[in-house]
This record gives sequence, C-alpha cells and structure tokens, in this order.
Amino acid sequence: MRVAVVSPYAFDAPGGVQDQVARIVRWLREEGDEAWAVAPGEGGPEGTRSVGSYQLVPANRSRAPIALSPFIGDEVERALEGAEVTHVHEPFMPMTSVAALRRAPGAVVGTFHADPGPGVRRLYRAGAVALRRLARHIDVATAVSAVAADAIDDLVEARIVPNGIDLERYRGGGERQPGRVLFIGRDEERKGLDVLLQAWPMIRAAEPGARLRVNVERPAGPVGVEFLGRLSEEDKLAELRSAAVLVAPNLGGESFGIVVLEGLAAGCAVVASDLPAFRAVAGDAARYAAPGRPYELADAVTSALRSGPTGGEAAAARRFGRDAVLAGYLGAYRDALAASGAAQGLG
Repeated sequence: MRVAVVSPYAFDAPGGVQDQVARIVRWLREEGDEAWAVAPGEGGPEGTRSVGSYQLVPANRSRAPIALSPFIGDEVERALEGAEVTHVHEPFMPMTSVAALRRAPGAVVGTFHADPGPGVRRLYRAGAVALRRLARHIDVATAVSAVAADAIDDLVEARIVPNGIDLERYRGGGERQPGRVLFIGRDEERKGLDVLLQAWPMIRAAEPGARLRVNVERPAGPVGVEFLGRLSEEDKLAELRSAAVLVAPNLGGESFGIVVLEGLAAGCAVVASDLPAFRAVAGDAARYAAPGRPYELADAVTSALRSGPTGGEAAAARRFGRDAVLAGYLGAYRDALAASGAAQGLG
C-alpha cells in the first residue's frame, strides 16, 4: 500500500501531531508499505515531501507552525503523487491539510487530534456548511479520543483510533531515582509548568529530598529544580526511565495526553491534571489534581513520592501500543479504499 501521511504542522517545531505522523510513517514502512510524510518546513522523517515554508500562528493557547499560502495546492498535489491512501491529520487546519483533502489522488482518511477552544468551536458552528462540504472528501474519519471526536461530531462521524507509542522503548534501561520528579512539555501557559513551580516549595517542604527536572530552558529556578532544555528522544526516554514521578499539570485544551501515556509506559507514578482526556488515557492508574490548583498538585505529587506507582500503569498503557493503534489505522485505510472505489463506481 502507498500511503501519504499529511501533517499541517512543520516538523521543525516539536508537537504531538508531528510525532504521531512520523511514528505512523515508520510503522507502515516496518510493515512493508510505502509511506512518506507531507508537511511544510524542512524537517521530518526520511523521505518527507516538503510543501514550502510555514509561519507560527497562535492557536489553542499555543503557536502552530503551519503554511498559510493560498497557492500551496500544486505543491501538495505533487507531494501526494502516487498515494493510494492520503492520511490527513487535522483535516480542517490550513493550508496543507485542506489542500490535501481537495487534491488527494485516491482514498482519504482524516484524523482529528485537537480539543479546540471555544473560539474555534464557534467558528466551526459558523462555518458548518463549508466544513461539511470539505468533510465530504474524507472517506473514513478518525479521532484520537472521545474529546477530539466531540469537537467535530456535528460535522463528521469519526471512529476512535488513539495515539500510540512503542511501549518497549520505555521499559527498563535505567535505574529509578527516588525523589526525582519530571516535567515534559513545551514552555507554554496551558502546559501548567508555572503551576508546578508554585507547588514546588510545598512539595520540598514535605519531601526535602525531592528534585524536579524540567525539559525547558529557563534561568535558574527554585531550590531543587533543574532546567534541562529541549531533550533528544533518547534523553527523554532516559529521563522517563529514571524518574519516580511524572507530572502533567496542564490547564486545559488537551484532547489526548501523550506525556501521560509515556509516563505510564515508563513505569513512573503519574500525577496529572483532572482533565477528561487524561482520565481517558490513565484511568485509575494516575493521581489527579484540579487544573491550576498548586495546593492540590503539591498534595498529589507528595503522595506519589511517598507511595509510588499505583500498579496499574502497564495495563493502562497497553491499549496504546503499536499493534493496537496500527491495526486501527490499517482498518481505516482498507475501509477508505473500499468507500473510495464504491464512490468512483457510482460516479
């Protein structure tokens, strides 16, 4: 099978969608399929077909590295050439994904990732007629979670295929360090790092030996905090394998929670904000605190440091492994090919 996997976001900047696109391309190649990524920018897995430059645009309390040129269609069409299936991530995101929907040469699978904010949801409602027309290009729609599916349920019906990781990469290979707390995430307000830093003196008062390691770059912080800067994939795995507690203090706008899944897969005790998307991933295997509440977060982290993992981490993570997620997408590809062929026959 020849599959073009489209990311509206440039690989030059870190992001969950980009990680999933790269992972799907690799998994498909491991299965013997011909697969390549399509995205703006210059980065990406080997064989990525670039469709031009990108700009950083505010979106969902973050900054999205997307292409905005209205003339990108020809570049996208060339990048999709030869694809039997075009797998478009965030199908309504301009301009790469929108162009891919319109120019795809064969069957189309669309995957929705985001839990868009109230403003975007209002735009969805206002532009429902145009978006439904765009959605007709999608033969099979998927969403990474019920939260993501809910955002577009008035526009298109989506089956759930969650984000996935290579579980075996997170197991073993490091010695767990008592008292070590880890934060992994972009340095953006909605990721909740500042809430964790507010909670940190309370955590240190309860557990004086606690140490916090953070994968962002900032000036020196409170006592016991080390800012590591951006980590390579291997360094991130090493940090996860050695941390006692993984903290995800996000404030909202999350549709999945890949960092929560990574903490579970590595065997960390996980403390997360009480968000629907995080509960859908971790269930009873994590401890929770209300978003934006430093005192609650401090209590939950202190409890995790003292009591350790819940014991349900491995079982919670297993649902998101390579085999289960790839099977979901391969099924979507087969169904899309069948639907596309039937539609062509009717035409």
